[in-house]
Amino acid sequence: MKVKECMCGDVCCVKPETKLTEVAKLMEKNRIGCVPVCDSSNYLVGVITDRDIILRSLACDKQAQNTTASEIMTCNVCTCNQDDDVKNAEKKMAENQIRRIPVVDNNKVVGILTLGDLAKNEDITNQQVVNTFENICNCNHKNAE
Repeated sequence: MKVKECMCGDVCCVKPETKLTEVAKLMEKNRIGCVPVCDSSNYLVGVITDRDIILRSLACDKQAQNTTASEIMTCNVCTCNQDDDVKNAEKKMAENQIRRIPVVDNNKVVGILTLGDLAKNEDITNQQVVNTFENICNCNHKNAE
């Protein structure tokens, strides 16, 4: 199965200069926890999560209304392509311990694949989702030997 078959193609993106208050409002309105940060040509330049807002701004005494997405976003973003096999995307998510992965075409955002998207997909077994989640959380302790 290809990523494009289970990804969300309707992605909310923000610009690097977007204030964190606006990012947070967008997340709340759309019930999402991650927003790609794109330049004016829709090229991916970073991602910002709800956790980033808390740990990289509020916890550091930065004012959300004066802080931009570019100041706290993650820049080296792990991505996948819409024509990638879902198993490869799951592997990337597990290896990088991420629950969401932007889907790009020539570094332009075309979607996002989340752990929830995988769980909802009928062609992906519950065990596959559990295995991916365990790897993301590093819960399987395979390396503890």
